[in-house]
Parts: sequence; structure tokens; C-alpha cells
Amino acid sequence: MTGVVITFYSYKGGVGRSFTLANIAVLLARWGRRVLCVDWDLEAPGLREYFRPWLDRDPVGGVVDLVADFRAGAVRPDRHILPVDLDNVAGTLDFLPAGADGPDYPGQVQGIDWEGLYDEEFGEYLERCREAWTSDYDYVLLDSRTGISDVGGICTAHLPDRLVVLYTANTQSVRGAVDVAHRANVARNALPYDRPQLPVLPVLSRFDTREEYDRSESWRQICLDETRSLFDSWLDQDVPPAVIARHLTLPYVSYWTFGEQLPVLQEKSPGADQIGFALETVAAVIAHSFDRTELLAENRDAYVAAVRTRTQSFAYDVQVSMPRSSLEVSQDLVAELENLGIRVGRSLSGDRAWLGRAETDARHLCLVIDGKASRWQLAEVELFLHRTLGQDRRLIPVLTEGTDSRELSGYLGNLRHLRLGLVNGPAKVARSLADEIGAGRALADTGQPDLVSLLRKAERTRLRPALWDLVGEFASELPVAVGAGDNVRAQELGADLAVLLRPRPGDDGAVPPPPQVRKALAWAQQVLDVRVNGS
Repeated sequence: MTGVVITFYSYKGGVGRSFTLANIAVLLARWGRRVLCVDWDLEAPGLREYFRPWLDRDPVGGVVDLVADFRAGAVRPDRHILPVDLDNVAGTLDFLPAGADGPDYPGQVQGIDWEGLYDEEFGEYLERCREAWTSDYDYVLLDSRTGISDVGGICTAHLPDRLVVLYTANTQSVRGAVDVAHRANVARNALPYDRPQLPVLPVLSRFDTREEYDRSESWRQICLDETRSLFDSWLDQDVPPAVIARHLTLPYVSYWTFGEQLPVLQEKSPGADQIGFALETVAAVIAHSFDRTELLAENRDAYVAAVRTRTQSFAYDVQVSMPRSSLEVSQDLVAELENLGIRVGRSLSGDRAWLGRAETDARHLCLVIDGKASRWQLAEVELFLHRTLGQDRRLIPVLTEGTDSRELSGYLGNLRHLRLGLVNGPAKVARSLADEIGAGRALADTGQPDLVSLLRKAERTRLRPALWDLVGEFASELPVAVGAGDNVRAQELGADLAVLLRPRPGDDGAVPPPPQVRKALAWAQQVLDVRVNGS
């Protein structure tokens, strides 16, 4: 799939544009996306400071060097990309700085005549760079210069597929941002490239509601009135802009104003009053391609979780909720499910610890109902529905013999159910349940968690080009071995991959995986998921 270029823009400085971009980049990478951050604020570059602790070396070049490459006739848009080595990130996060540190940098920037470059067909060169970036990454996030400038035009009109404009609650900031958004769409119409209308996401930043509540609500309405037209091209027609505008508000938190910080790394499960909560919401809108806003309006947590669970690894395929009155038959059902190769979690009515968890460990929920659902099971249902709205996750009732489905309350009574009894014993119900959730014993014991981990590691690794050729060959052969049920060959390929991916200190020629290898790695992961999980 071709990646998306998103520009973060602000008319005025001091609105937290780089802060927002850096944190959203981390979230997208954590959710399994391949992300490239590009610091195009050439006159005041600062994005690197957010990533500095996780860079393995200082930059020796960057965006300004694209001009030198253009004049030399070389298309090398990945030449100065640096990996951001964060822990526990399922995706990829890379960074292209503005340029190298040193006394020569200001002269490089001041010596660029952007208008003259476009007369020399620099625009075509940028198109080729853009094509390379979007083939290697799911999201290319551009940190644009403030105000109205040639660089701003490149970032707001030429390069992006979408635009995020940040503004604060003052007239100049909000009107300037809206004006540039409209200018960008006008400028795109004059470009010699096929560009659709530019969707624009208005984000109210550093908004303080803790004091002067009446005044803050007045300014919230002013900002909504000024930005209302920006919602027209992407917001669901049944969702009021005022509702979404509140979700697109970043609160002012003084703690995060000191230095360049990434609160999303510290606020792992943020509450509604924390800035990480708001950043997650904006990142989810981006990951949803500005779509499904009716779900955001109805259930923000489910909207964010729907993005996260696309790459989330669950400890269990299904959670079986067991009432104490039918504990023995429930345990028999669990045993039969495990015999089918299904990973099963257990919850017992009255288990307060399970109800208190922020996230579930299982993809699906099975309720064993004996006579009627216990109050604990009803609480489980409510939590499961709240967490999984809009996701492909199933809730399946299994009724014991003598339980009348017509007596089930509300939502449960409308669900398709399975029944335990003399004819349908635990083994038969387990097979039916496996069919319901699309799970079962793998045709080959592929060691899937380890292999998928290796494939994901490969996407984040840097190797010499010759080694990437071997990785591509192994990744292409792996789906064939898994599809044929050849567990031995699958494990051999996994062992070979592990050897290739070992760190090699001092390897200056190392590069990220080329596009054809990334495709082979992605396809291998998809085959493993389908083969083992049925998803």
C-alpha cells in the first residue's frame, strides 16, 4: 500500500507543532506503522531534539542536501535518514533531519532559491523523492516552516496528501492557519500533478480550561466558527463539528512545556485529563484516514482501540467466562478448545481483578451462561462492548442445558448462541466455537510468534544491500513452507533469518530494507497470521 504524506503546519510559532508531530509519530510506530519524520523547518530546525536520545549518531546531512543531490543528478532521498531506536515499538520510526550541525548549515539554507529550483524542474525531483518515501513508509510526517513562505508552499501544497494545522486560541493564529489551508488547496489546483482536494485537520493546541472556564468556552466557540469550513471535506455529515473539535483539542500542561519531551512514552494508559490521551485521539484520526468519525463521536476509547488492535498481539484467542454453578463443564470446554490449538484465557464470576483491567488479553469473549448471566458476566459484556466497538471481535454466548435463550437480557438475547447438552458436548461445542472465531490448530506448527517477531525485527533492521537480498529470498520462501505444512523448513528459514539479523558493529554500509524486501516481509507476516490465527 502506498504511504501517506501529512504536513504539520502552524501559522505562528510556539503552538507545539513539532511536539505534536513527534509524539504522534511515536504512537503510529507503536501501533505497528512505518513512519518517517522529516524536519522541513529549515530556518529553525528543532524536531531532532525530541529524538536525540534515541539516535545512534549525529546527522551529517538532511533535507538541504536534496538540493545538492538534485544538482548532481542523484535521487537519494534516503541517504541521510536516521533510525529512531525506541523500545517496544512494533513498527518503524525513522528521521530525516533538516541538515548537518555545523557552521556551514546557515549558508546552505540561505543559498537556496526555491523559486529558481522549481524553474529547473526541482518539483519533478521532489516527486521522485516523495514516491520513494511513500513506498517505504506508511506515514511521512513533514514538520513545516511557520508563516507564508516558499518552503511552506512545498509542504502545504505540493507534497502532502493531508494537512494538520495547529493553532492556539488567538485570532491571528487561527485565522492564519485557516487562510493557509485554503491557499494550499488553491495552489494545488495549479500544480502539474494529480492532487485531490487536501483534507485539513484543525487542532486547537495548548488550550487551558482549568481557569476562566466561561472565557475558555467562549474562545472554543470562536475557534470552531473560524475553522468550521475545514471539516466539510472529511467529517461524517451526522457528526456535529463541535463534538469532533473537542476531541481535536490538546490541553495545556505546564509540565510538558520544559524541554523537548515525549509524554506518550511515559503516559502508557493516559486518563482524559492527560495530554497523552488527546495525542492518542489525534493520532487515531490520522490512522483512520480522517474516517469513521461517527465512531469517534460515539466512543472515543473504541475509536483509538480499533487502530491499536490492528497490530495488537493478544495473549489469548478467546476468554471463557465461567459461572461457578457450571464450573466443571466450563473447564471441560476450555480443555477441548486447547486441544484444538486455541489459546484460552479464563475468568470466573466474581473476579474483580479481570474487570479492573484497562485492556483485555483476549481477542474474543465466550460467556458460559447457566440459567441467566451473572452480574459479573453482564459487567464483562459491558466492558467488552465498550472496548471493542467498531472492531472485528466476537462475543459468543454458550448456554448450558435448560437455559432459556428467551430469558436472556437485552443485547445477549439477540446474539447467535451455542448450546451445551447431552447431544452437544464440550468437544462439539468447542469445534463450533473455533469455527465462529476463525481459529483452530495450525496445519504447521510454525512457531508463529517467534517468526513474526523476526519478520518485524527485519523491518526495523539496517543491513548491507547484499544481505537484504538473502533476507528477501528467505522471506519469500517462508509463506511457501508454511502453506505446505513444512514445519521443519519453516523453522530452518527462521533460524537463517535470525543469523542474518544479528548486529554487526561498525557496518557503515548498512541501509534499511529496500521496498521489494519490505513487501516480502509484510506478505510473510500476513500469511503467518492467516495460517495460525485465521485472521
